[in-house]
This record gives sequence, C-alpha cells and structure tokens, in this order.
Amino acid sequence: MKEKVILAYSGGLDTSIIIPWLKENYDYEVIAVAVDVGQGKELNGLKEKALASGADKVYIEDVRQEFVASYLFPMLKSGARYEGKYLMGTLSRPLIAKKLAEVAKKENAIAIAHGATGKGNDQVRFELALKWLAPEIAIIAPWRIWDIKSREEAIQYAQDRGIPITATKEKPYSEDRNIWYMSHEGGTLESPQNESPEDIYEIITSPEKAKDQAEYLSIDFEKGIPVAVNHIKMNSIQLLESLNEIGGRNGIGIVDIVENRLVGMKVRGVYECPGGEILYQAHAILESLCLDRDTSHFKSKMSIDYAGLIYDGKWFTPLRESMASFFDKTQETVTGTVKLKLYKGNCMPAGIYSEYSLHDKDLATFEEDAVYDQKDAQGFINLFGLPFKVKALNLLKQKKDN
Repeated sequence: MKEKVILAYSGGLDTSIIIPWLKENYDYEVIAVAVDVGQGKELNGLKEKALASGADKVYIEDVRQEFVASYLFPMLKSGARYEGKYLMGTLSRPLIAKKLAEVAKKENAIAIAHGATGKGNDQVRFELALKWLAPEIAIIAPWRIWDIKSREEAIQYAQDRGIPITATKEKPYSEDRNIWYMSHEGGTLESPQNESPEDIYEIITSPEKAKDQAEYLSIDFEKGIPVAVNHIKMNSIQLLESLNEIGGRNGIGIVDIVENRLVGMKVRGVYECPGGEILYQAHAILESLCLDRDTSHFKSKMSIDYAGLIYDGKWFTPLRESMASFFDKTQETVTGTVKLKLYKGNCMPAGIYSEYSLHDKDLATFEEDAVYDQKDAQGFINLFGLPFKVKALNLLKQKKDN
C-alpha cells in the first residue's frame, strides 16, 4: 500500500501540477483537499479537475461560516490592517491548514504538501499553523525543491502532461479569491510604475465606471460584530456577500500597494475587498462614538502589532489569543447603527447611533449650556502644563546664572 500525502488543492496552476509531480517523484497516493473559503465559481468542477490531474481522492470542505465568524470578524473587531492598508484576506491560511491537518490525521498521511512559493508569505503561514496543529507530520513544499523556476515553466509543465489549467503565458497573473477579497500579483503588476489594468477586476466596478448616483446603506453592529444590512438581519455569509455586491458596484475597496513581505522583499499587489472595506470603515465610525479616548488610542497601537501577527501567520499563538481577548473586551459597548454614503470609490459616514454613545450633546455644543463650566478649564490647564512651566522657568534661571 502506498503512503499518503495530503495536498492543499485550489485548482490553480501550482497545485494542479504538484499532483503529477508528487506521483513522479515520491510515488505517493495523493489526496487533494480543497477548502471552500468562498472561492465561488472557482470550485465548479474542482473534484473532476483534481482527479483528471491525477489525484487519487478529493475532499472539498466548506468552512465559509467558520472563516467569517471565527477569523474575519475577530480581525474586524481589532481594526488590524497590515501597513495601514491591507485587509489580509490570507487569514484563510491558518483555517485551511487546520482542515489539512484534520484530513491528514483521518487518512493517516505521512506528509502535507502545499503550493506556496519560496518567495512568498503563505509558506510561512501554512507551515507555522501545521507545526502547531500537526507537528508529527512532514511538510513538502515543491516550489522549494523542484527545477521549475517560473510561472511560464509551470504552464509548460502542465501542458506537456495534459493537465487542465486556466493560466496562460499571455495572462500570467497569480490570483487568490475567497469571500473576503481577491488578490492580483505578477505579470504587468510586478512593476510599480504600471497602472493596474481595469481588466483584472472581477469583484469591483472601477470607480470611473461606477454609477453616478450615491447609494446609502446602514449596518447594525452588536458588540463589534455586524448583524444586519439596511436593518435586515443576515447570517455572516449572507451579510458579507451582500456588502461585496453593494461595495463592488460602487467601486469601493480597491487597494494597490507595495507591501513588505515577511521574507524580506517588497512586492506589489492589487486587492479587491469591497465588503471588508465597508465593514472596517463602519466599525471604526461606530467605535469613535462608543470607545473612550484611552481605550481607543491604545487599541490603535495594539492593532498594528495584531496585524503583524496575522500577516506573519502567527494565528495559533498564545500572544495572538491573548490580544484577541483584549479586543473582545473593548467591543462590549460597540453596538449600534452606522449609515454610510457610497459614491464612486468613496465610503463616507452619513450618521451614527448607539445607546452606548459617549457623545453628550449638552457638553459638546457650541451654543449656551448649563452643564459645562468653562472656568474649570483654567485649573486643568495650570496643572496639565505645570511640568512644562517648571522646566521653562528652570531654563530661564540657568540662562540668568550664566
């Protein structure tokens, strides 16, 4: 009986050619595991494609609900954006690794293989998760072993073996899609000097071509979690899909960045994340009403470090879990409704309400009030500025003495 290897299978170029490569070089029984994190139509015919590529067995695991509820929404509560922009759709990697480990143990496999390249971050994300979840199982990363050096060579390898692929030498983009985002890398995008071509967008209508009328929508949150769009209650999958559609047609959520990869290089990527961008902006707007100053400012600092942990693949770590507990605590009063105005790529606040609002109209008004005694400010400023005054007087004294 042949030994078994589990392959993280997407149906893309890399994982398609890994199936015959594993058979040719290791003589394994290859079990392809496709994890449904919201790839949509990309999953159509995936089982048949894997079998046609030489897989001995195929699993397709639907984890969309878990992905949104247990990964994406906790990240949303933190407000984490890598380098201030990227909404990290690759948070799917730890969850995919979790499912790979489960199948590997079920099938008594001796190894788990993935198609991440030796230049990318995903190799780290997959393998850090697997070291925690299945430390006894070997990891095979073909891109770090085989003689194939480019996407063009990979395409040729597939064509020589009759492996069905969609990538071509004319459109060699590396793309990744799930319910949260779609990423585009490679090809003409490799040069930061080139504007991203409109034909790469698959979720978002370019802002120039978006409709000329503004669209309003509202989002209801409960303890930092979105629960309704336009006051219609939805489950997490329905809610995110609805916002992807609304944001997409209004040109919301295009991110074009040169990011600092964990492995040390700068790489240009173009991302489509309409629903996520809307949720992040709405959530931040609601927090501005419900969080006190100290908590808000400290949370912003924590978010930077939290984004780094997620980006680096450190999801299954004590520090990440401890920080998540802090973010959960901050969200206890982040409940309310945010109204937004969407127009040609812009997402603007159009009203906020929360029963936990810390905004007091009587205190904040520029009109006459009977609540705030402006004379109190003098004593506050005197004490607040006392260290500066003492320091300044000391400097004056030193100058006189000299």
